[in-house]
Amino acid sequence: MHLMTPRLTLQTMTEADWPLFLRLQQDPRVMAFVADPRSEAAIRAQFEARLPAWDKTSHHWLCLVIREKARGAALGVTGFLPEWEPFRQAEMGYMMLPEAQGQGYASEALAAVCDFAFDTCGFHRLKALVVEGNRASRRVLEKCDFEWEGTLRDNYQLAGEWESDWLLARVNRA
Repeated sequence: MHLMTPRLTLQTMTEADWPLFLRLQQDPRVMAFVADPRSEAAIRAQFEARLPAWDKTSHHWLCLVIREKARGAALGVTGFLPEWEPFRQAEMGYMMLPEAQGQGYASEALAAVCDFAFDTCGFHRLKALVVEGNRASRRVLEKCDFEWEGTLRDNYQLAGEWESDWLLARVNRA
């Protein structure tokens, strides 16, 4: 799969993207609101679970590598996990390298993925869970027309503490 925006290309993750995935997963700045540190073997298993061929009824993540068009530099990853039957929904996600954050790349990439999910895949609702306090991630979603639906109290454990998640969603009105 290949999506394009004015500044970015988004392509299906391949085996060659392992160094980027590992770097994202091992960077404490990226993972602060995502997950506790894991072994390289655990990260590798997560990576390999995203490599099989994907379609809208798959039970695994669509994972796209975000690259800057001009230089071809990898900036991060984005994608979604379908919940096709019976709900036609998907859970959205994205991770950006620290040097790519704050430049609008995540919003630009997410907007393209949302358009693909609605227009090509026929999803009705897209949702995202953001650890409470991750205001940068919430801003990315809100720029892409996601609306805050509520707070899920003590929904996720991070660094041994229970954290609440913000639930944001976007519905296809077309």
